[in-house]
Amino acid sequence: DLLRDPQLPADKREEFLGVIRRQLERIQWLTSTLLKMAQLDAGVAVLKSEPVELSRLMSEAFAPLLVPAEIKRQQLTAAGCEGITLACDRRWTAEALVNILKNCVEHTGEDGWIQVQCRDNPIFTELVITDNGEGIDKADLPHIFQRFYRGKQPGEDSVGIGLAMAHAVITRQGGTISVASDKGKGTCFTIRFYKMVV
Repeated sequence: DLLRDPQLPADKREEFLGVIRRQLERIQWLTSTLLKMAQLDAGVAVLKSEPVELSRLMSEAFAPLLVPAEIKRQQLTAAGCEGITLACDRRWTAEALVNILKNCVEHTGEDGWIQVQCRDNPIFTELVITDNGEGIDKADLPHIFQRFYRGKQPGEDSVGIGLAMAHAVITRQGGTISVASDKGKGTCFTIRFYKMVV
């Protein structure tokens, strides 16, 4: 209604459009994530297993977060991923990684960092995602992968579904995800994709 006012100053119009754009992006992300969760729950999402270059997968996961990280002057880096091939569903796994990294970006302050360290051995491929953000309260740690769980200090736009989806995608491919955190010192997510049944 405010935007319909022909007398609205141009700077105010831009401000309101920015607010609307951010809210639409949030609604789009939420709707998309809920639909993907429904596909996983219904068993209609077929997760393929194909060889994927880990460096390419990380580039895809980083892409939607480069602007938010730049706005907060955060360093978003990956190391050790070159030359590693992971057997996974590229699209779904990239989506899971985006949700984990998005959580890190949102809960890490300005001038902070988010690092991904990739490791490979004959038994599993491991991704360790670490940040120097605000950390997670110990009481919240056992619940963060539960759908719609929001901790004591949720992010402004948090609905508690991104990490639940990441957990579902990773575990349905035979992988594991765990988290360790110290309040005020940062958080570390450890993801393992096993090459054989253990």
